[in-house]
Parts: sequence; structure tokens; C-alpha cells
Amino acid sequence: MLNRDDAVLVMIDFQGALAQAMHNKENLFACNVKLIHGCKALGLPILVTEQVPEKLGPTIDQLASALGDFTPVAKETFSCFAHQEFRARLEEFGRRQIVLTGIECHICVYQTALDLLQSGYGVHLVADAVSSRTPENRDIGIRAVKSAGARITSTEMVLFELLATAADPQAREIFKIVK
Repeated sequence: MLNRDDAVLVMIDFQGALAQAMHNKENLFACNVKLIHGCKALGLPILVTEQVPEKLGPTIDQLASALGDFTPVAKETFSCFAHQEFRARLEEFGRRQIVLTGIECHICVYQTALDLLQSGYGVHLVADAVSSRTPENRDIGIRAVKSAGARITSTEMVLFELLATAADPQAREIFKIVK
């Protein structure tokens, strides 16, 4: 089960035209905005990556405005964990549970999940917050990450696991976010 003192939200490569080409993009973006707001309300750190931003562009406005002040990790590797700056920033948090979202599910998300799992992190792949250009590749990516040992979850499952109880002072905020 996710613990808000041990979890970090990792958002992979929601950029420019690539993000706009994702299957079911409206729901994808909406789920990620909910996760951003929920993780902020619950005090979780958020780590954002951008794949070759000079070519693919910056993080899309919808997510960037929800994130507020953030500094993405620019990378060229498909696996975020293969990038030294990403690993260093992740290790600074001292957290071992990764709430993982991003694009494309069968490439960067998949390779990142495998490297995280092999390094002893618990990976919670948020199925409604990942996508690929085709639904087939998205589904293949989710199945591959699951078979490697990750937990498959959803936006609401993540937020309510982190909340843990309706008596929590942040419960009202989380209820508003998921509506």
C-alpha cells in the first residue's frame, strides 16, 4: 500500500505534439492534473522529465500550470533511471515508492519501470495516467510493467491509498479533486 511519507510522483515526458498524439489524451491529461493536485495537497514530491525538450518541446501547458514552479529533468535516455540527474534527484527525496505516469507507456514508462524495479523501488503504475499513440501499445506496456513486478493502480486508487482515512484533514480536498 502506498504511504505518503515514502511515495513520489514521477511524470514522464508529457510534451508538445507527442502528448497531443496520445490515445485518449483528454482523460490522460485530466487524470494527471488530478494526481498533481492530490499529491500537492498530500505533500508528495513530484519529479517531471522531458525527453529531448529542444526537439519535443516543454511539458504541456495543462500540466505545467497545475505543477506551478517546477524544474523538469531533460534527458535523452528512454529510461529515466538511466539518466544520472534523474537518479540523483530521485535519491534526494529518500523515498522508495514510485507513483508512475507518463508517455509513451511501452517505451519510456516501461523502461523506467524496469530499471526502478531492478533497483529495489516499489513501482505503482497509474493505468489511467499513462498512454501511447495506440491503445495496443499502451496495453502492451501496462502488461509488461505488471509482469515485471509493478502494481497496477488508478488515479483514484492512488489518491485514496495516500489519504488512508476520511478523517484526514486533507480528505475534503481529495474529495473535491476526484469529483
